[in-house]
Amino acid sequence: MRIGLVAGPWIPVPPVTYGGIERVVDSLARGFAAAGHEVVLAAPSDSTCPVPLVPGMRPAQIDELGSAISELSLVTRAYEAMGNVDIVHDHTLAGPLYMQRPKGVPVVTTIHGPLNEQAVDIYRAIGRHAAVIAISRDQCSRAPEVPVARVIHHGMDVASVPVGDGSGGYLCFVGRACPDKGLLEAIVLAREAGIPLRIAVKMRQPDEIRYFREVIEPMLGPNEDFVGEVNDATKYRLMGEALAFLNPIQWSEPFGLVMIEALATGTPVIGTPIGSAPEIIDHGLTGFLGGTDQLPGFVQEVAGLSRATCRKVAEDRFGEERMVNEHLVLFGQLLEGQMPAGVPDTVGLHQNL
Repeated sequence: MRIGLVAGPWIPVPPVTYGGIERVVDSLARGFAAAGHEVVLAAPSDSTCPVPLVPGMRPAQIDELGSAISELSLVTRAYEAMGNVDIVHDHTLAGPLYMQRPKGVPVVTTIHGPLNEQAVDIYRAIGRHAAVIAISRDQCSRAPEVPVARVIHHGMDVASVPVGDGSGGYLCFVGRACPDKGLLEAIVLAREAGIPLRIAVKMRQPDEIRYFREVIEPMLGPNEDFVGEVNDATKYRLMGEALAFLNPIQWSEPFGLVMIEALATGTPVIGTPIGSAPEIIDHGLTGFLGGTDQLPGFVQEVAGLSRATCRKVAEDRFGEERMVNEHLVLFGQLLEGQMPAGVPDTVGLHQNL
């Protein structure tokens, strides 16, 4: 197949530090190419993913994160270059609604965010003429009116992640500085457990900076070590040396990529059973899930969990190859006419959630 991939304009593919969607797009691009398919990627010009890039793109525009006009500009240029592909996998919001896309080329899109009321309106419209992928069953179940062709969990290149031994004697938190990610709850949890907490957070946007300065910074004390935003090598070392990774999220996160990163390092996860977490963490095997009042008690129990099992689960269930293959099966079915490009039959899917 000749596969066109479309990413957003704000973060390069792969990202240097923060950028979950861009990590997934990078893994897909590499995986599709490794499987023998031709891949062309529409992404910021400073992307380093080793597949052909659509020429004429602008560098990553992180300062315009979320801007509709910057996304539309990239989408316009992207689809101008997609005339010779067999199928387009679009990871933007605007792209699947773009009217000037090549005729006869099926478009697949992935829902990366929560299906709130506004998103439901958009994806119902997209589903009329594109195949929609959800990233967790929890995400899918929240909007049965959205026609979802497949639920495909994210994956990653687990083999590239070093396995840690948990010898650091600390707990760790990696995420964005915002209430939803549960950083405040992680600080309280670690203190109640009497174990030091190392914190790595993305803090670039005004709301993130404000939350950190007004809520988190006044809370920091001798039990917390704030290390800031980190690259992959530092992140995996931080995770791998931790006794456990804390993920007390406070919202229905569609898919917590950071959890499979922790498992890849061999580190069990302690968090709340919200959103996709129960689809990723096996309670009592690769971590513990419970209410915030229960979590401190689980900290003492993680020593009894097998770090080798955490790693194996990451390899078996959340590897890059599995994710790539599930996408390729869907693409093949679309191109062979086994299912329509828009409004797929998802009655059985939703009934089985």
